[in-house]
Amino acid sequence: MPMNPTRKRRLIVVAVVAVAASLAIGLGIYALQQNMNYLFTPSQVQSGQASHYRTFRLGGMVKAGSIQRSDTSLKVTFTVVDASGAMPVEYTGILPDLFRGNQAVIATGHMDNARFIATEVLAKHDATYMPKELKDAMAKAHADKKIKQAIAQDKVP
Repeated sequence: MPMNPTRKRRLIVVAVVAVAASLAIGLGIYALQQNMNYLFTPSQVQSGQASHYRTFRLGGMVKAGSIQRSDTSLKVTFTVVDASGAMPVEYTGILPDLFRGNQAVIATGHMDNARFIATEVLAKHDATYMPKELKDAMAKAHADKKIKQAIAQDKVP
């Protein structure tokens, strides 16, 4: 039985709108995923968990005594540590006034071989302050380290 021309046009319009809406939603989700900055600790980066991301955030504590400033430019190198890892960081720019050793820091940037190149550095003045997501990530890394040590000693918890 042939379809009524009016129904056929309506069905085509509905199908075109559905395809266009699906395409718009798919492109929107893709764009949002490309702009997300994931937070990793140094041990997570070293274990390869951040290798899928072009840009991400590195969080941890600035290792005391690791800050080295260039005499001729705004280039600064320092080491970010967590419970079981350390990552060298390079940043060119003006650091926050409160940036120093033994302080929580979050740096946004990308990996260049084994060095993290930061484009932005955030620091907080209070050593007891740590962003919740960084605190959770460091606690998980510390727990994973304890579990691996227990397995290595045949003392599985």
